[in-house]
Amino acid sequence: MAELELTSSVYAFEMLRSAGYLYIDKTEYLWKLIRLDGGTYFLSRPRRFGKSLTVSTLKTIFQGKKELFKGLAIYDKPYDWKEYPIIHIDNGNSKVKSAEELYDYLHALIGNIAIANGLELRGKTLSTDFQFLIEDMSRKVPVVVLVDEYDKPILKNITNPARREILDVLQGFYSTIKTCASKIRFTFITGVSKFSHVSIFSDLNNLEDISMDSDYATMLGFTQEELEENFGELIEKYAKEQGMTRDEMVAKIRHWYNGYRFEENAPTVYNPVSATSFFKHGKFLNFWIKTGLSGFLMDLAKNQQYNFAELPTTPVRDTALSVSTIDNIKIAPLMLQTGYLTISHAEVINGDIAYYLDFPNREVRTSFSECILECYAAASDKNTILISKRLTAAAEAGDTEEMYSVLRTFFAGIPYNIARKHECVYQSIFYGIFRFLGFRILAEDYTNSGRADIVIETEQYIYIIEFKLNDDDNALKQIHEKKYYEKYLCNGKRIILIGANFSSESGQLCKWEAEPLE
Repeated sequence: MAELELTSSVYAFEMLRSAGYLYIDKTEYLWKLIRLDGGTYFLSRPRRFGKSLTVSTLKTIFQGKKELFKGLAIYDKPYDWKEYPIIHIDNGNSKVKSAEELYDYLHALIGNIAIANGLELRGKTLSTDFQFLIEDMSRKVPVVVLVDEYDKPILKNITNPARREILDVLQGFYSTIKTCASKIRFTFITGVSKFSHVSIFSDLNNLEDISMDSDYATMLGFTQEELEENFGELIEKYAKEQGMTRDEMVAKIRHWYNGYRFEENAPTVYNPVSATSFFKHGKFLNFWIKTGLSGFLMDLAKNQQYNFAELPTTPVRDTALSVSTIDNIKIAPLMLQTGYLTISHAEVINGDIAYYLDFPNREVRTSFSECILECYAAASDKNTILISKRLTAAAEAGDTEEMYSVLRTFFAGIPYNIARKHECVYQSIFYGIFRFLGFRILAEDYTNSGRADIVIETEQYIYIIEFKLNDDDNALKQIHEKKYYEKYLCNGKRIILIGANFSSESGQLCKWEAEPLE
């Protein structure tokens, strides 16, 4: 460990190994993928989870550079280490906003590959250029096709009216892979989202999706065992510096950065970038929010008027996780694929597997809450800090007047053009605020006679909150009539009922009635 350097920003396998950086061995998984000819695989994982490094590692294997793998699992495996021609398509730098721009971008990519191999493109369209490139490069031995971030041109244009035309270009381009299957030794495609089988890959029906395959669930990310084995010295070092035992330090690291599960029965893993960044600095910071994931997701949620507060209580069927179309994107599966949520547990409902989703760890929960506050409420860092301090103290003390004062000040700072005239927006903001503070919070909490808008639980109090718009005075009345509080009567905590009214004109919190349940 002492001889190795840590990095969270090097994604080229050869550089990683040559420069003496730490590499946690995942080559056993890669050998299973490449040992037979003709494999065609797709893997979906969140951003900054090691997809690009995996593609780079595969590229190095197919370049026959065995010496770089000495000491790793694949080194002694039965494999011929033959050098293959490689077509590596990386959409990481794609910033296209139209089908024409995407056409030119992909054409330039394969044009550069042709030049690097002493060839010229000889087709009349993008698809035929790609097809002839594969044929020309496979004259002696089959080619290897590696595609990284296949979906970036789509995700960057989720709300763009031109997204359908962009999708058509991608679909036509990638369908060439199946057309040329007999000339391809191996295909590996990665992305964040799974627009599979019904859209981009409808023509590529020989593609094997290993995204939720138990055999590959821990191929990317660090397992708990891998983390403790490879970072043991640093765990001991930081535990001593911060006055903790080793077990306490391990538990805190797990709470902050572990928790991703990519198959319902699989072990959880750490985001490798977050974990490595922590061990470089020794500080519990939010590294994940810097990945720039939130933009397209929040834009889509706004367009759909989605209520984020419903997420943790709504199961998602397995069919919803594996099929998405560009014109009917569901928020919950997309949040799972982008890493905001992970599989908490699963159960069988009417013969189908239903997945319950939740935040994987503290880092992501905080990132998500900050994104909601920034997107819906335009909250500044200063506002967030003040809210955290005052609102936490008030909620823990049962001081509903102080809670109202803080929240009223907060909502008063929301620009009018952001405050929407929909109850779900206010519910999403409430949810974001209290999850950011770390409280246990349930939205649309079901009882035998209805469902409460939001339930917040602290060490000593349970707050049952019902939202109304404008002058509707039925909030507290509805809580009583529906008896939303009954399921909490044996909890041992004090119950406070709250009716909160928002003005659909100004978007402000205009009324707040709090009533302790006797």
